[in-house]
Amino acid sequence: MPGRIVKVNHDTLPPVISWWLAPDVLAMLLAEKRSESTRKAYDRDIRHFFAMMFGVESNAEYVVRFLALSQAQAYEYVVRYKAAMIKQKLSEATVNRRLSALRALTHKGRLLGVCSYTLEDIKGETVVKYRDTSGITPSEFKQILYTCDPTTAKGVRDYAILRLLWDNALRRGEIAALTMGDFDRRSSKLLVLGKGRGSQKEKLDLTPKTRDAICLWLAFRGLASTRDALFVALDLNTPGHPLTDAGIAKMVRTRAKKANIDKPLSPHRIRHSAITAALDAGQSVREVQKLSRHSKLETLMIYDDNRQQHQLQVSSVLADLV
Repeated sequence: MPGRIVKVNHDTLPPVISWWLAPDVLAMLLAEKRSESTRKAYDRDIRHFFAMMFGVESNAEYVVRFLALSQAQAYEYVVRYKAAMIKQKLSEATVNRRLSALRALTHKGRLLGVCSYTLEDIKGETVVKYRDTSGITPSEFKQILYTCDPTTAKGVRDYAILRLLWDNALRRGEIAALTMGDFDRRSSKLLVLGKGRGSQKEKLDLTPKTRDAICLWLAFRGLASTRDALFVALDLNTPGHPLTDAGIAKMVRTRAKKANIDKPLSPHRIRHSAITAALDAGQSVREVQKLSRHSKLETLMIYDDNRQQHQLQVSSVLADLV
């Protein structure tokens, strides 16, 4: 259990008469999240708050008791929680994520009639998105591909995943969610459950190299149901289990180290690298948006600005004037 940041007994939470008749707000909040990673993150962050502030588990009783606080009492606890996180020098993203989880909890509590306040006035920290969109060059990525042994199941599996990360700029969660039925070898298409798309899958075209890489992997994988995971674990502990997004991240780090890539590498950095490489190759921002599937063109413009180093160009002009 995390160390407490305030010395407060959980009895300071007001008792709630017949609390066991109240809805399990946290369970209902988590149940409506489609993404497993989102459910885990919300549960972890809310557990952290209750453990740090009250030294208790975030079970149904204590959640309802917290939601029964007055506006002023709830604000005091959450503001002190935020201040403690800042004092611990946690990143802005971490602070904002944990505050967002608490806002979602109180919002669900209001909808269920067990909470009378909101935390919307407690603002998060300012975060500069996509400060660094740099990654690796195509030649460096090719070195990573060379580490995949085409005669082994692991080498063939990893090669297919790496091609999806590069050729289609997929996110690791999107790859982990793929099923056997999502791949159509005849039409060279793949159904992907994109970020923020709900249950609606997008149909993506595959390059011949990526299609053939997946077909070769399926020869190693063997027969499976259309509902089974497309990529599975091959380690001794969980053979045949769906490959998780954490497993994909670990694979990328291992392959990068084997290829003697010094910079830290992750699946998302490969995605950044692929998007930047496409822009460097002369593809327009709108064309690359079809690859990246960013909902806002402004997000993709950040990649283009970072790639072209507009700030350095303007600074150089100014330097030459004096």
